[in-house]
Amino acid sequence: MDIQIEQVKAILFDIDGTLSDSDDLLVQKVERVLKPFTFYFSQEKRRAFSRWLVMTAESPGNFIYNLADRFDLDSLFIRTLNRLSMKKKRRIKRYRIIPGSTELLTQLSGTYPLGVVSARDEISAMAFIKHFDLEKHFCVIVTSQTCRYTKPFPDPLLFAADKLGIEPHNCLMVGDTTVDMKAAKLAGMQAVGVLCGFGHKKELKRAGADVILPATTDLLQLILSHNK
Repeated sequence: MDIQIEQVKAILFDIDGTLSDSDDLLVQKVERVLKPFTFYFSQEKRRAFSRWLVMTAESPGNFIYNLADRFDLDSLFIRTLNRLSMKKKRRIKRYRIIPGSTELLTQLSGTYPLGVVSARDEISAMAFIKHFDLEKHFCVIVTSQTCRYTKPFPDPLLFAADKLGIEPHNCLMVGDTTVDMKAAKLAGMQAVGVLCGFGHKKELKRAGADVILPATTDLLQLILSHNK
């Protein structure tokens, strides 16, 4: 695997598992539930099982959304989710950001136009971005509602590239799942997989990642090492 940094003129980021630690919050909750069963689970196995359980629970939701997307029912689906979210608006929302992400974006935005391409709905995506004052770093923000089709279709990535005025092959997509990698390859972009989310090295590589990094924040060192 290798990447052509000299070709990169813009960088796109996923949110969950890439900039946000949201998935880890769910995993930790499951881990706490399983803690009394330490006789059956070592800490490592408890973590692995919790991760698998959360991923399995998320799969039906992702399937339903993509199915709705194919039949142009995604707007109705999102409106329903938004109404449910509004009913819970009095609850305190916890946000966690991947450590070092703010500093990374600050440094990169001085050199590259940056964008977000997320499968989150607009309300939750903007809530996270505004919570950490990240909006100033991004020239374009694409959510699940921006285009007709979401990732793994290339449409949202191509939309972001068009808004930035950058050719797709000059864009770099950074994400933690095979969905991000597949969308990047279909869009003709280079792809960086990160292991701070739910993706595993083998599956990210198989999905087309040009480079796999331990965490999103390692991207800066990768770029600096190529520019020496």
